[in-house]
Amino acid sequence: QVQLVESGGGLVQAGGSLRLTCSASGNIYSIGTMGWYRQAPGKPRELVGVINLSLTATYADSVKGRFIISRENVNNTLWLQMSRLHPEDTAVYYCYARRPSGTQYWGQGTQVTVSS
Repeated sequence: QVQLVESGGGLVQAGGSLRLTCSASGNIYSIGTMGWYRQAPGKPRELVGVINLSLTATYADSVKGRFIISRENVNNTLWLQMSRLHPEDTAVYYCYARRPSGTQYWGQGTQVTVSS
């Protein structure tokens, strides 16, 4: 099993920045892709971006150029640097990890609120 714990959420003004951290523990060996998803009230969960073991990241169009995903492979720590935040970025942000076998893990989520 893998446990994922997010931190760093909070309230920020539009145009501001915030950095989320996801710490992995447990059987973290052979974790492959990690990433971030988010879910706004009344909306389905959506992809923010993912990063592979080669540290190549891909992003949703809505955050491209504003968000940066990075990771440290030894401890499988994941970060999401968010800049130029919009009120539409308000959501619960979830950390995600996936083994090559397909097994997926999710964190409990951290709230990000962007005020206008």
